[in-house]
Order: sequence, then structure tokens, then C-alpha cells
Amino acid sequence: MNDIEDLQVRISFQEDSLQELNITVARQQTELDILRKELTRLQERLLELERNQPGGEGQGTELPPHY
Repeated sequence: MNDIEDLQVRISFQEDSLQELNITVARQQTELDILRKELTRLQERLLELERNQPGGEGQGTELPPHY
């Protein structure tokens, strides 16, 4: 193989690698977006549960009177 053919082969492999990396990054970004939405939903649900507990917010962190 001459130098030009060698460079062409290297470029071809690099282009394939870049394409695979782009696909992977795009898939991970989609997954991150889904996880962020789920985290937000869970945080809102947790706040809702805390608000609906008897005694209001912060009840779970206070010590009972006998301590």
C-alpha cells in the first residue's frame, strides 16, 4: 500500500468510528433527557407525599416529644 491509500483507509476507519460515537452520544442524550424527566416527576411526587402527611412538611425529621 502506498501512503495515500494508507491515509484513505485510516480516514475511512475514523469516519466509521466518529459515526458510531455520534450514535452513542445521541442515544445517551435521549436517555439522560428521559432520566431527568423521571427525576423531576419523582421529586414532585415526594414533595406531594410530604405535604399530604399528617402534621405537614418536616414531620418526618422531628424527634418525638419523649426524646
